Amino acid sequence: MPRSRTAVLTALRHAGELTQVEIVAATGLTAGTVSTVVGGLIDDGVVRVRDVVRTGRRARAVSLAGPGGPLIGVHCYLDQVRVLLDPGDGRAWSEAIRVLPDGHRAELAATAARELSADLLAAADIDPGRVLRAAVGIPAPVEVRTARVGGAGVRDGWGTVVATPGAFGPWPVDFDNEGNLSALAESRLGAGRGRATVVQVSLSQGVSGGIVHDGELVHGRTGTAGELGHLTIDPHGPVCSCGNRGCLQVYAGSQAIIGLLAASHGRLSVAEVLDLAAQGDPGCRRVLSDVGRHLGTAMASVCTVLDPDVLVVGGALSRAGNLLLDPLREVLAERTAVTSGAVVEVVAGVLGAAAPARGALLLAQDAALAR
Repeated sequence: MPRSRTAVLTALRHAGELTQVEIVAATGLTAGTVSTVVGGLIDDGVVRVRDVVRTGRRARAVSLAGPGGPLIGVHCYLDQVRVLLDPGDGRAWSEAIRVLPDGHRAELAATAARELSADLLAAADIDPGRVLRAAVGIPAPVEVRTARVGGAGVRDGWGTVVATPGAFGPWPVDFDNEGNLSALAESRLGAGRGRATVVQVSLSQGVSGGIVHDGELVHGRTGTAGELGHLTIDPHGPVCSCGNRGCLQVYAGSQAIIGLLAASHGRLSVAEVLDLAAQGDPGCRRVLSDVGRHLGTAMASVCTVLDPDVLVVGGALSRAGNLLLDPLREVLAERTAVTSGAVVEVVAGVLGAAAPARGALLLAQDAALAR
């Protein structure tokens, strides 16, 4: 594929929709080259165009027409499986969720994903043989170059499941860490859209994250880049599931919050903690504020090294809003403001619990287009 065509497709994949003038700015190609490439992509049915008005002027907005067939995105988390189906024919994507028992093995999650995928395809009247590709986010690091699961102690069995052909269906499947896919979705579709470097951290039962630069995930040498939950913030702190002491996850995961409040409030759910905090409960507000400070301690080093355009905070605890984000911003200002304007912008994610599955759909789309 000519490099100019690849450059245009990459820009559209990252931005979603661009005018030809914006494609010129994003790719560095000449206006004539862009016009020729876009014309060829229209003829091939790869892109679609629509008339828009930008800065008071009429223009043609260009977007991908899709890879030409159905795609499936799956998110396997600690307590549920979520499956999204993109029919690939202009219809909106559909969703199915199944709650799984605590402590389940990975094989159960894979079985649930297959069954939910079959249900969605049947409801959309789509032949399973037409599915181009699927992508799956799992709660474990993935060595993307070898497609092997790295690390232990997250959920038994993922190494075997990922290595088993057909575990998620009879179509080609790509895997990545669920935190990475959440970051990919927020960077292209959500709170980080249009930014060059995005760091995303999700606070739920555990703490996950991901790094996206110029629309692409940063995986690192072994696939563990962006494992923000395992940044050490206290070398003498409690032992984490990974075997290290004082990881951010020990202090900022929802289980840590529930444990801190157990003596004074009894056993609360995360939703109850957030609701009580919104109603002014001092204990719940204090714990969430402390989470923001712990997060700031960890993210200060990340932001100093990467200097990202934006830090996106997602996951269940992001519902706390500025009660959590303001202490985070204060710590970042104290520890990263070495030059004027150096403090990174901090925003809440906008895609909610579906972010990892949305990211899985993007990964499936990328893989299908690449082929």
